[in-house]
Amino acid sequence: MLDRTLLREDPEQVRRAVEVKGVDGVDVDQIIALDEEWRELKARGDDLRHERNEVSRQIGEYKQSGEEEKAQEAIERSQELKDELEDVEDRADELKDEIDERMLELPNIPDEDVPVGDDEADNVEVDRWGFDELRDLPEEVIPHYDLGEELDVLDFERGAKVSGGGFQFVKGEGARLEHALIQFMLDVHREQEYLDVLPPIPVNSASMEGTGQLPKFDEDAYRIGSRQDDEIDDDDLWLLPTAEVPVTNMYRDEILLDDDLPIKHQAFSPNFRREAGEHGTETRGYVRVHQFHKIELVNFVRPEESYERLDELVEEAAEVLERLDLPYRVLEMCTGDMGFTQAKKYDIEVWAPGDDMEDGPEVGGRWLEVSSASNFEDFQARRAGLRYRPERHESADYIHTLNASGVAIPRVLVAVLEYYQNDDGTVTVPEALRPYMGGQEVIEGHDPVGESAVGAGEKE
Repeated sequence: MLDRTLLREDPEQVRRAVEVKGVDGVDVDQIIALDEEWRELKARGDDLRHERNEVSRQIGEYKQSGEEEKAQEAIERSQELKDELEDVEDRADELKDEIDERMLELPNIPDEDVPVGDDEADNVEVDRWGFDELRDLPEEVIPHYDLGEELDVLDFERGAKVSGGGFQFVKGEGARLEHALIQFMLDVHREQEYLDVLPPIPVNSASMEGTGQLPKFDEDAYRIGSRQDDEIDDDDLWLLPTAEVPVTNMYRDEILLDDDLPIKHQAFSPNFRREAGEHGTETRGYVRVHQFHKIELVNFVRPEESYERLDELVEEAAEVLERLDLPYRVLEMCTGDMGFTQAKKYDIEVWAPGDDMEDGPEVGGRWLEVSSASNFEDFQARRAGLRYRPERHESADYIHTLNASGVAIPRVLVAVLEYYQNDDGTVTVPEALRPYMGGQEVIEGHDPVGESAVGAGEKE
């Protein structure tokens, strides 16, 4: 949430943020008009209270001096003032609620260094790693969704049968690989001095609002209800779309101390999103799904340190890919592609060679976003009441929050299956993961089960 003072003193900056971020349906001038009316009502209320206090003083004086007629007139005037004040306060309260709701529609102000652009075509590549010495790949790399089924480590058909499209089973050596990735990433971030947090999976609306998921992205989230006498009751709970939500809200409406900062938390969680992807290969396989695992890195820092911390956060997330020896690139996101809540954002994209996409690197394949490292400045802190006291005798100020995926596990698994693929259709286990897989060096897959497998001659 933006500071309302900014809306009053520099409305043009707010209008520009709405424009460059491509936020539709927000009338900044109307919000300004509501705020002006609210301030006029507050001033009118102050005048009415002052006059009523003066009339109350006069009533006492008139009664003391025996001027009953004047006292009665003053009493009637006091009642008129009371009634008018109630009307003014009621209207002011209505306006405040409306303004608070409308302020939630205003996006964060992009940092002045963020490139201006309309969409992903205007993002700026700032780094690329791992392309100097690529490993030898098969002449034709099998996409992960085909290879995963051939090895019987990914089962999309049965996942859809159980839960619908966008869900899957990860099986056998595939499940073992995913568990290894989880433990490996947690260990990497512990070395970076992150404190582990296991968050609750359902979160309430206040928490979703605090990090900016509501009201902007309510259609992308899964809401939880309970069945009572054949009716669905709203429990005001959502399946978390990212661990950013519960971890950021851990300290909601609290005042931290300067000595507490910086705070670095990492949280492993399943995540749930309705997003269905766009078209073609983007909707196939394990890239864009409704349920997935990731490690979330959440930082609470002093305002003057947040941009230095953002650079370090990018490095911390990228270290996972470097230890896995997976090629990647870093993009600085333009205003039109950076998101509603961010002041500045970098995306880390891993290279997956299995699909030859138009926007892939020169060596073929495609880019998969595995981490978005974002500085929200005090945008989330204002929504969630996250403050700190620089000195014990000083007034509290809003902290800055940052987060990054460290990293999205399904897409890293996709990159491993494709980049570490061998000519015989097996997959070499990256060296960094072998201690987490009992020393296993190669994923050879499993024989499928069921009548369909026997019918295809795959199993006697």
